[in-house]
Amino acid sequence: MNFQQADTLNEAIRAIGIRHRALCVAALAPFGIHPGHKLLLLELEAEGPRTQAELAAASGYEAPTITLSVRQLEAAGLVVRRPSPTDGRATIVELKTAWRLVAEQTVNGLSSASLGHLTEVLSNLAASLATTVPPSKDVPRYVPRSIRGRR
Repeated sequence: MNFQQADTLNEAIRAIGIRHRALCVAALAPFGIHPGHKLLLLELEAEGPRTQAELAAASGYEAPTITLSVRQLEAAGLVVRRPSPTDGRATIVELKTAWRLVAEQTVNGLSSASLGHLTEVLSNLAASLATTVPPSKDVPRYVPRSIRGRR
């Protein structure tokens, strides 16, 4: 790949990121939720109900930040909290269906074949970038769905 191709790809990725963030802002604004909460919503969407400790570990945020964020998401009606049935000290956080609208709008208009191919290409790109970027608390972790269940 030459520089021009790489530069064009980087610009397309940037544009997608900007447009996706705008879509998230618009979808979350009626709930009074900050786009920064998106990471927690995506984690719950991908992994299902999680404890607040698991959300903290997955996101890299401190426990007090997670507690505040989960309270805000609950007040907005996007998640529900309940006590853990196995650990009296833990709280389970579960995603409600409102967040799914953003996911549906993101892929609206793509055929299932196009979506499958695009997902494969972007997953490969994300995995490739994950190996070249040093770990940081500011960069969300990337674990392909295909191996999430094996952790």
